[in-house]
Amino acid sequence: MPPRVLIVEDEADLAWVEQFNLETEGYEVLVAPEGRSAIEALSSFDPDVLVLDVMLPYVDGWQVLARMREMPSARRPKVIMVSAAAGASDQAKAEEYGVGSFLAKPFDMEDLVRAVGEALTPA
Repeated sequence: MPPRVLIVEDEADLAWVEQFNLETEGYEVLVAPEGRSAIEALSSFDPDVLVLDVMLPYVDGWQVLARMREMPSARRPKVIMVSAAAGASDQAKAEEYGVGSFLAKPFDMEDLVRAVGEALTPA
């Protein structure tokens, strides 16, 4: 069974490109266009990796992370945050939440594929 990746991205074109690149690498991918559907997909899709945008409609990425922390630790996916607002304070906050990687938009798809692969590699 291939590793599962949940992409939470409200920019449809970017989400499609991310999904295409990750599926090409053999991952099973689901896209959630906003935070509420991401929270639902965390349970129903049970991803191994979460690619999470910070700025989302309705429920932002930080709220998704807060809800994820309520899950049993064994079920929590590894997290890669992406944001156009990738300041030092956002990166520090991401570290507090235990985020594995933080990619500033725009980023190369190779960087995303590499970050997902690294997230799945046992420490």
